[in-house]
Amino acid sequence: MVSWEIIYRASVFIAEEMGVALKRSAFSPNIRERMDHSCAITDEDGNIIAQAEHIPVHLGSFKIGVRNLLDWLSREGVELRQGDAVVLNDPYISGTHLNDVMVTQPIYHGSRLVGYVVNKAHHVDVGGPVPGSINPNARTLYEEGLILPPVKIMDNGELKRDVLNIILSNFKTTEAALGDIMAQLSANSVGVSRVAELISKYGVDEVVNSWRESITYGRRLSLLEISKWPRGDYNAVDYMELGDELLPIRVKVSINDEGITADFSGTHGQVDAPINAVYGVTFSAVSFAIRSLIQTDVPTNEGFYSVINVNAPEGTLVNPRKPAPVSGGNVETTQRIADVVFKALANALPNSVPAAGSGTMMNIMIGGALPNGGYWAYYETVGGGTGGRPGKPGVSGVHVNMTNTLNTPIEIAERQYPLLFTAYRIREGSGGYGKYKGGDGVVRSFKVLTKARLSIMAERFRTRPWGLQGGGDGKPGRVTVRRLNGVEELPSKVTIDLEPGDEVIVETPGGGGWGSG
Repeated sequence: MVSWEIIYRASVFIAEEMGVALKRSAFSPNIRERMDHSCAITDEDGNIIAQAEHIPVHLGSFKIGVRNLLDWLSREGVELRQGDAVVLNDPYISGTHLNDVMVTQPIYHGSRLVGYVVNKAHHVDVGGPVPGSINPNARTLYEEGLILPPVKIMDNGELKRDVLNIILSNFKTTEAALGDIMAQLSANSVGVSRVAELISKYGVDEVVNSWRESITYGRRLSLLEISKWPRGDYNAVDYMELGDELLPIRVKVSINDEGITADFSGTHGQVDAPINAVYGVTFSAVSFAIRSLIQTDVPTNEGFYSVINVNAPEGTLVNPRKPAPVSGGNVETTQRIADVVFKALANALPNSVPAAGSGTMMNIMIGGALPNGGYWAYYETVGGGTGGRPGKPGVSGVHVNMTNTLNTPIEIAERQYPLLFTAYRIREGSGGYGKYKGGDGVVRSFKVLTKARLSIMAERFRTRPWGLQGGGDGKPGRVTVRRLNGVEELPSKVTIDLEPGDEVIVETPGGGGWGSG
């Protein structure tokens, strides 16, 4: 009899290998260079068994998204057979936003359903009125891009060209979209093959039983670690920026013998703007904050997720009703949810929680028609500073909290797009003061070489990343455009047109400081 842990660790490695396959075969720099994708394996009921160390906002959402998908397929009477694959991006099912295309494939051993492989990848453009599809002016989901309900893209091993053609007729960057979808299908094929090899080596019952044991162990170990935390209720509030308004996100984090509950009662209602976060995003952000504070190597599977309960009232910023727009909720509100949970837990664990990081993914979307025909779209997030922490300063120029991507190398961006980068450096002095200083943000600027449309989706322009234990706040973010006739300062959420030679200067926030210095 083999140890369950060997099979569990092999399953984690399979999820990692799926990610390698996706990255290496993807076409868009956003996936190939920045690794804006995530992979996981579930059991037959959709319980998370293993996931790779990819994007936090994707990973926690798999628990919600896979269950939603299986429920949807059951209601619709759709059965997934061997060789089938389903694609979707409807955020109210998949659990993030339209850009995250989710592809799921069943794992069979003979006629027995064993589980599923699943991945999400952020496609640079999924349609809609703006390059990059994260539309700062969207008032409904329909203004953010093509909405794909669950639909088979593979049927008995055959690619469904009609479904693929619908996708490619709406995603603006057709070549990249085709390459990235095929990369996702290939990654899932790797996962199915590797699980089959695992079953061939150890037997199907041994694999399934080991998966169950890993979940039991994950829950037991998570509860053991949380038992070391002080019992009680801990409250905090932080804010989202919408024009001149600051919209509160309130949380009460309760720690008890059964786990942790995050209650968002009192959070601002949903808005006709793209900063609503679907429930999958909210659960993911809460899970990230809790997992970050658990010091032990806890299996991040259904066992861990089962100790977390999230009460997000329907119709609020953290659990909107369809068709509220949600593109920015996935990338910005998710950061604030993580921040406010950390802030609440700082009352319980004052010597464990860092000050606030930059608090924004600083999303840059730009593109337009090419002079010689065709269309280009470029997307990236820009790192900032992490907060100072007990015993150490923050880190400068990194992606913070709910994003775990790399940057897009300037050489790659300039080779593929009509862009010329003019600066890429640390934003000195942007981290908050303190005994342990906050990390500094980034200055990243570029000129466009052709007419283009730019969209910004960001936060922390009006509110600063907060310090803790007497530490100072980090500097807020800032985006300016230098044109021939002057300099224009942009709000945190905007779409504007650019002329050739216009320069965009992005300055990301620094992290807050920790401790009075």
